Amino acid sequence: MTEPIAMNPPADTATPRPIAISNWLYSVAFLVFIMVVVGGITRLTESGLSITEWKPITGALPPLSEADWLSEFQKYQQIPEYQEISGPAGMTLADFKFIYFWEWVHRLLGRMIGVAFALPLLWFAAKRAIPSGYGVRLVALLALGGLQGTIGWWMVSSGLSERTDVSHFRLAVHLLTALFILGGLVWTALDLRQLARGQNRPARLTGLGMAVLAVLVVQLLFGAYTAGLNAGYVSSSWPLMNDYFVPGGINWAAGIWSALNNDPYLIHFIHRWWAWVVVGVLLILARKVRPIDRRSSIAIHIAFGSQILLGIATVMTGVDIHLAVLHQAVGALVVAATVWGVHILGRSAQ
Repeated sequence: MTEPIAMNPPADTATPRPIAISNWLYSVAFLVFIMVVVGGITRLTESGLSITEWKPITGALPPLSEADWLSEFQKYQQIPEYQEISGPAGMTLADFKFIYFWEWVHRLLGRMIGVAFALPLLWFAAKRAIPSGYGVRLVALLALGGLQGTIGWWMVSSGLSERTDVSHFRLAVHLLTALFILGGLVWTALDLRQLARGQNRPARLTGLGMAVLAVLVVQLLFGAYTAGLNAGYVSSSWPLMNDYFVPGGINWAAGIWSALNNDPYLIHFIHRWWAWVVVGVLLILARKVRPIDRRSSIAIHIAFGSQILLGIATVMTGVDIHLAVLHQAVGALVVAATVWGVHILGRSAQ
């Protein structure tokens, strides 16, 4: 009696697709970049408090009738920003529609990014196309994106009852989280590209890489403080601030820590001069990566060079809105270029 022929189990058809996932992450990073730019416009046009409620689902639709617009305007009229600033300045319904538009676009982009990340992630997971070790990282990035929405509302809520603007501390958390997500997306996309080339170990943070990122984070923090406190307006001259290297008007009464975190003169001073510390460490980074990947070195030079010129121009024009928006946009590009360079260091050190 012949024995039955054993049936071989079906071969595992899962095929990791690191390049496809990397391209997808770059596209999401681009959306995050656009959101950072729109966030800058929202801040500079004082639009952030125009939508006084957080409706993650139904809020995706703007007001669709004149009655809806009047209802939203009436809600805005209840908050201190309208009662103390925009109301006395003579804000009309048309003016309100303008600021509402930018805040609505900002929130809509947040929803779009969530969908653009979550749905492809589910598809790649269903196809078992995510390389081993990357699933947790991708889910963590998704969770951080969801948390960013909560942080955004936490920021907005700080300006709805007792203040005429949002807390600059919460603004800083919101901006730094967005830039951290941008950096995480770029870093992971670069790791996946290396994986596709046969490099199985992700890049690691080197000592120099961590130092460069730490110096950059300080600059980004004071940039967020500068935006949140309107500190860019305290001086329109460069290199001196109102004819002094160290500006007058700094309030030291509550101590140096309070001044570092709350005084617009000191914050502006630190932001404009710490920039040169950033330039120094980025020059070192660019020099280190140039023999490995010249493109990264060029990107770092272009990014920080443009940012310095835009920062000076923004100050000297009294914070021209177009230059200020470009300054925030290029700031995000500095983050991306720096992450690229630090990643190169991390993979070359293995």
